[in-house]
Amino acid sequence: MIQLQILVSGKVQGVGYRYYAQMKAIQYGINGWVMNQGDDAVKIVATGTKADLEQYMEELRRGNPFSRVDRLEYHECEHHDDWQSFTIKY
Repeated sequence: MIQLQILVSGKVQGVGYRYYAQMKAIQYGINGWVMNQGDDAVKIVATGTKADLEQYMEELRRGNPFSRVDRLEYHECEHHDDWQSFTIKY
């Protein structure tokens, strides 16, 4: 299992993007969380297989019909948390 920290920026707040990220995570068997950042970005910490995370990030880049993703950055985390689901943090 791999854990990634992902930062998505663009029009991703106030458009249902966190819910979209959660639903896609569930679809691909990804565990972790998503939350808004103060700078109009969304932060995601996601744990899964390399193949599932690659597909998940493709979906994140695509976004939902109301969002616009300008940038997606990610890096692998050294510390792995053991989440059992994918949640939205407020």
